[in-house]
Amino acid sequence: MNPRRGERLMVPEAEFQSYYDQPVIKPPVWKVPDVPAYLYLGGLAGASASMAALADATGRPSLRRVGRIASALGATASVGALIHDLGRPERFLHMLRVFKPTSPLSVGSWILAPFGSLAAAGAASELTGIAPRLGSVAGAGAGLLGPAMTTYTAVLLADTAVPAWHEAHPQLPVVFAGSALASAGGVGLLAGAEAGPARRMAVLGAAVELGATELMERSIGLPGEAYRTGRAATVLRAARALTAAGGVGALLGMRHPGSRVTSVLSGLLLNAGAATTRYGIFEAGMQSARDPKFTVVPQRQRLAERGAAAPDNHHH
Repeated sequence: MNPRRGERLMVPEAEFQSYYDQPVIKPPVWKVPDVPAYLYLGGLAGASASMAALADATGRPSLRRVGRIASALGATASVGALIHDLGRPERFLHMLRVFKPTSPLSVGSWILAPFGSLAAAGAASELTGIAPRLGSVAGAGAGLLGPAMTTYTAVLLADTAVPAWHEAHPQLPVVFAGSALASAGGVGLLAGAEAGPARRMAVLGAAVELGATELMERSIGLPGEAYRTGRAATVLRAARALTAAGGVGALLGMRHPGSRVTSVLSGLLLNAGAATTRYGIFEAGMQSARDPKFTVVPQRQRLAERGAAAPDNHHH
């Protein structure tokens, strides 16, 4: 029981240790590598579609081609990873039966389905040369949905009760957006397609990803510990190293644009970093769900803050 204001606390408050060695919340049943792959591929697809649409609008056909193909392949593989995690294909179709604005999973499904169709149509037109105008319209539509495609998975994670994801809801979409930009720019570098815009996109994405991840880990209080300990910390350290190295390589490529080896290496590093970042964030969330202190201690802190802010109704 909390002491009344002005009363002396005779017994120190117990420090939380465990909840009978059991988690307070049920960890998600999502599997590795399905869900981390789904997070990475969806981001790559969304940013690649936006890159392709901008390339189409500015007269860069090689970059448009790479972006359209990457967005279609990424979206298809993303759906495949999601269906594999769900276990049965019809479960994905069931999510499209009803549009529920209050459910991030429902909204995400309705983003993924039209995005995938538009991206596929744009890529088909690009590869066959058939109906180029319709291909441009489809590509533009996929490009408009691209930002939502890159960030809705972050909203999906943050909408859960998992402490390391829920508490990071302001920063997580920014981390995912930066990571997606870096990976799409990296694909442009790998293909060597009008690499100037791809390099700038890669450098911007890497900077946003690294900065937002650092801010996220430091600003969410106790749940941030899940990102700095255990397997998640090891994975995220590797992700930062890969992304930073890829970003530096892309930056150096601006001064020496003829270096094909640098471009390819930077593209590989950036995509490896983006995929590893998604896995690290996934693992941090699972760790925080398994350890009850990440749920109980913040709850107690919030209750204590509310109690301290409430007016004192006791009369002596």
